[in-house]
Amino acid sequence: MAATDFTYASAAEMAAALAAKQVSAVELARAAIARMEACEPRLNAVCVLDFERGLEAARAADVRLARGERGALIGVPMTIKESFNLAGTSTTWGAPEARDFHPAEDALAVQRVKRAGAVILAKTNVPLNLADWQSYNEVYGVTNNPYDLGRSPGGSSGGSAAALAAGYGALSLGSDIGGSLRVPAAFCGVAAHKPTHNLCPPRGHTPPRAPALPGSIDLSVIGPMARYAADLQPLLDVLAGPDGLDDGVAYRLELPPPRVRKLGELRVLALTRHPMTDAEACVTQALEALAGNLARAGAKVARTSEKLPDLAAMTRIYCRLLLATFFARWPDSAYANLRVAASRLRPDDASLYAERLRGATSSFRDWFADHVKRNAIRARWRAFFQDFDALICPVTPTPAFPHDHNPDQEARVLVVNGKPHPYGDSLLWSGLATLPGLPATVIPIGRSPEGLPIGAQIVGPWLEDRTPIELAALIEREFGVFAPPPGF
Repeated sequence: MAATDFTYASAAEMAAALAAKQVSAVELARAAIARMEACEPRLNAVCVLDFERGLEAARAADVRLARGERGALIGVPMTIKESFNLAGTSTTWGAPEARDFHPAEDALAVQRVKRAGAVILAKTNVPLNLADWQSYNEVYGVTNNPYDLGRSPGGSSGGSAAALAAGYGALSLGSDIGGSLRVPAAFCGVAAHKPTHNLCPPRGHTPPRAPALPGSIDLSVIGPMARYAADLQPLLDVLAGPDGLDDGVAYRLELPPPRVRKLGELRVLALTRHPMTDAEACVTQALEALAGNLARAGAKVARTSEKLPDLAAMTRIYCRLLLATFFARWPDSAYANLRVAASRLRPDDASLYAERLRGATSSFRDWFADHVKRNAIRARWRAFFQDFDALICPVTPTPAFPHDHNPDQEARVLVVNGKPHPYGDSLLWSGLATLPGLPATVIPIGRSPEGLPIGAQIVGPWLEDRTPIELAALIEREFGVFAPPPGF
């Protein structure tokens, strides 16, 4: 088979072809490079190219394969998000002042995928400070959605999602605090997994010039992305586990097996409504169709549960903690104008925007009070997952929206069913899993009338990451998989 026949192959298919000597790792790498060179003038998904070292890694992978080594990642071409340190290349997080920063050491996640034999060819574009559901910055420009070049590919892992959809390798690495793995996957019709919080150590996924130290950031995770859900677990297995600098002394990873192996065993709650936002009709219809398919396959599908936490209360806490985390990272960032707005809040203002402003000016006492409430919410989720194996819900209110580069994000408008909504509504569904730190897998489940991908979010129990990933793979096998964007 020609290497170009694998443009839209899964990582598993590539690994099988490599083991059978149908293709070499060097041939796969060269084909992926050629693909990038052909598509990038329209897409601008990759921003830091590392082709020479990638080809060296491919040659090393071919040597390992010739010795009889086998592995899910050996020789498989992939990309990584620009925010991961890759020794000798730029890590800017989209900030012009960081153009000259070249870390001397790979991020831990990069070290792990390299040891597993994956072939890293490029880094993918991001928004400034990873703080948007679009992927553009002054350093590298604008990344387009391959399904509609006039629309966002999502953010902040938008470059990775667009690269996967365009056939730039089978896998990628991303990160997520406000839907940054999940929104791009939904917008570009690919798969992604937000792991249980702190399951995958993020050392080296670090703002420019910040020390690469062990330990996690509140709400934030790193995780795997792929064209197909079935490829997420092998990459997660490589990423997950103790850091090794501290907790690895005493702990080892032992994730439980998935709760279900076939759809007829599944107990799921299908949720299509959020109390604080609407969803585009096509998104709701796609979720309803999936729920119907699951029921016909023998799954027990519920629509309500008394054990489901209060979504509105969760959202308010999430928004406060999210903004507190952003300000802790970037006290002088573009969000600084929120501090001024927060000083003018009325005490009785209960709007979602007000909650975000309060997060921007919160004290440690405020943060700790919200943290205690979060622990109570986690207890509610534990009770919920005694009755259910998963929750299925939207990822965002809409499919991919048109580019909007207004520097004031609060002035942007999200159009839902023809009506204006706050741009910040894009994070409401993602907060369901982010606040309590739960795992969530995203897969494509349909198309909008304009042909844009629609994704579903599958939320699973704490540390039971294999359950939503397996369910995503089952849905993928039964009801359809990734479809290449027209023209790519």
